[in-house]
Amino acid sequence: MRSKLTCLCLMPVLLVAGCKQKPAPTAATAAKAKLGIRPHGDETITFDQSKMSPELTKTFEYIDEHIDEHVENLQNWVRQPSISNSGEGIPESAEMVKGMFDKFGCQSTKVYDVGMTEYGSPGNPVVYAKCDFGAPKTLAFYWMYDTMPVTQPDAWIAPPFEGRIVSGEVAGVPGATKVMIARGAVNTKGSQMVTLNALTALKESMGGKLPVNVIFLAEGDEERMSVGLRQFMKQHSDLLKDADALYAGGPSEGCVYVELTTSGTSWGRGPTESDIHGIWKRAADSPAWRHIQMLASLTSKDGNTPLIKGFLDNMEQPTPQQLDMLKLAGSKMDLKAAAKAVGVARFTSDDPATMLKMLQYGTSFNLDGIWGGNMYAGGAGAILPNKITSKHNIRYVPKMNGPDLVKKLRAQLDANGYPDVQVKLIGDVPWSRGSSPKNDITTAHNQAMALMGMNALDSMAMFFGSSSSKDAPKDAAKPDAPKEAPKTAFDGPMPGYPAVMDRPVAGGYWPSYLFTDGEVGEKIGTASMPMGMTFGSFSAGGRAHAANEYFVIEGKGRTPGMATAEKYVAATVLNYAKTTTVPIRPKTPVQ
Repeated sequence: MRSKLTCLCLMPVLLVAGCKQKPAPTAATAAKAKLGIRPHGDETITFDQSKMSPELTKTFEYIDEHIDEHVENLQNWVRQPSISNSGEGIPESAEMVKGMFDKFGCQSTKVYDVGMTEYGSPGNPVVYAKCDFGAPKTLAFYWMYDTMPVTQPDAWIAPPFEGRIVSGEVAGVPGATKVMIARGAVNTKGSQMVTLNALTALKESMGGKLPVNVIFLAEGDEERMSVGLRQFMKQHSDLLKDADALYAGGPSEGCVYVELTTSGTSWGRGPTESDIHGIWKRAADSPAWRHIQMLASLTSKDGNTPLIKGFLDNMEQPTPQQLDMLKLAGSKMDLKAAAKAVGVARFTSDDPATMLKMLQYGTSFNLDGIWGGNMYAGGAGAILPNKITSKHNIRYVPKMNGPDLVKKLRAQLDANGYPDVQVKLIGDVPWSRGSSPKNDITTAHNQAMALMGMNALDSMAMFFGSSSSKDAPKDAAKPDAPKEAPKTAFDGPMPGYPAVMDRPVAGGYWPSYLFTDGEVGEKIGTASMPMGMTFGSFSAGGRAHAANEYFVIEGKGRTPGMATAEKYVAATVLNYAKTTTVPIRPKTPVQ
């Protein structure tokens, strides 16, 4: 994606490598199957050699030489299920993450049991690690080790926990040469392994030490509104007091999650003890139909406008400068191609700038799922359910408040004649503005972008999606090639990742409010640090939360592969170590 990579730009590295006398491979090494990953794939990204320090050149060489091993590290990671909604693999994943940090060389590592959260559910473990290299500055890294469930297994072209590498054509991603198909590949195990691989390469290339100290914090509840991490920060946020910056961050929208339940027991009509035979609908009321009518009363007929009194109170509007940026991004978009890439027939607005404004600065009241009664697809069986539950996420922007929106929802239900409908708060992630972009870590990111011929405006343009790769035919060369992924399932790279096809950039929430030194909707704990304010890393992938989630292994054109993404991380960390415009905090020795 970002600039041009030619063999000429790597010639100094290759010449140095060619002059070394390498030992013959051992029998074990020779016997080990190689993935044959090309570090630069079919990329056209250029590194500015005039900005390459000797240690960075050596690190880049190390990454190229170990890329097969680095890809295998990601395969091992995605093969471990870590589904926070069901709990599958969560304890094992927490221990696996701790093992990664132990292997990296952190002196202090621990899995924390956070106990019961304020929302009435137990929090998943949080993994903490501190690696002291005696450096003046300390850089913190946030991870989420949990993933979403696999909801439609038949739609996958490869088993979701296999980590299979397929061609971009087979995966329906013509903008990449090779991708890894797996649940969690892009959200966010791919970028995590890119980071750890890059730090390892940098450490090995610099004699076993990094130019910065490192703090890792990995949560297992991001897909559950970060309820466990919120509890951890109430208890242990002092563990981050030495952190001078968070590697990557950015502002976050707010999101509050609720469940609504209609039951015959609370209503006093229809079945009260359990589901009953459907024959009784002729003589009894249905809580299920009541639930449907209740939901319909909360939105306009098209489902796009919440009909909740006071819902938009305090909603902050975008600035003229932000609107200008949206117009610029919209001018580079093909709205029809973007809709196809996401997998929708069309957007609710046919104007790109308006659509982007809604996506970046709008609010929503979504129906995420609904269940009750006969849940067997394709089967029959007469049931009159006694209880129906629906899930809803409400997205909101600065100056709005999640718990306040839940109170307004409760009041609207009462006003609409549904006082019996139960409202359960699952969790809330308040909004944050993030840090000022004028900080050392953001400067370091910008310098890494410049190394690859990018600037912030270029990065933003690519972030919004300005390439227009056409769908390529299925790779039928191999008789055992997997079936082609349906193009309608493709939703492009995740927010924060380079574009592979024309696509919009969705807003998104993450627990920024627990780390940032910027303005937040609610302050929890004592952590407060500048964050890397960038339009994204150089990792590429897509279909988060969907079937055939993927991570780009070998890039193509301006879409980076795994090796290039690792080089970006290494360059940013080195730049940060050499950039000091704010006072460095006194450090606490590792016990």
